[in-house]
Amino acid sequence: MADSVTVGAAVKRPLPPRISVPDLPARFEEVGSVERHDDILQARITGLTGSVDAAHAHLAECLVVEAPLDILDLSGATLTDVEIAMGRATEVRARDSRWRNVLVHGGRIGTLDLTSAELVGVELRGIRIDYLSLGSADVSDLLIVDCAIGSVDVPLAKLSRVRFDATRADEVDTRGARAENTDLRGLDALRFTDPASMRGMTLSPRQVELLSPAFAAALGIDVRD
Repeated sequence: MADSVTVGAAVKRPLPPRISVPDLPARFEEVGSVERHDDILQARITGLTGSVDAAHAHLAECLVVEAPLDILDLSGATLTDVEIAMGRATEVRARDSRWRNVLVHGGRIGTLDLTSAELVGVELRGIRIDYLSLGSADVSDLLIVDCAIGSVDVPLAKLSRVRFDATRADEVDTRGARAENTDLRGLDALRFTDPASMRGMTLSPRQVELLSPAFAAALGIDVRD
């Protein structure tokens, strides 16, 4: 009898991120503020302005509506099934936070600091970000689409199933990153700080051609006419 299980079937890589839209309720409770250590469930959060201290808060099945912010502090916070319709924020502090099934879209952010955060199933779409920090973060299933980013920092980050689409960046710092299934073909980057640490990342032939002088320098190769 023929074995019905195919052994050794080829797996197409890089594997794409597994993204699900946030699971939001049909009806929300209306909430006008978020404070430190708050526990908020199934809320439509509006009216945020100025500096908001939501450190160590827990938001689940929430919609955060566009608002002008100076600082949004989400340090140590947990976000599960959350959609953020981003307005303009000077700084979003989210160090050591945990994000699962989160969509952030639109608007402009000066600094988005996700240092040492844990991200699972996160999508950033249509945002202008001056500085995006993912240093030492644990990132699984991240999709960044149609974004314009000044600097992307991922030093010492663990990256799995990460993809950029129609996104551009001035500089990408990959020092010490550990990556697998990380697809950079949709990222138009002017400069990678440390090409030697890009193991596990996928580039297009055109990107490799453009970056070849930097790759040669990182390997200690002297290229001359």
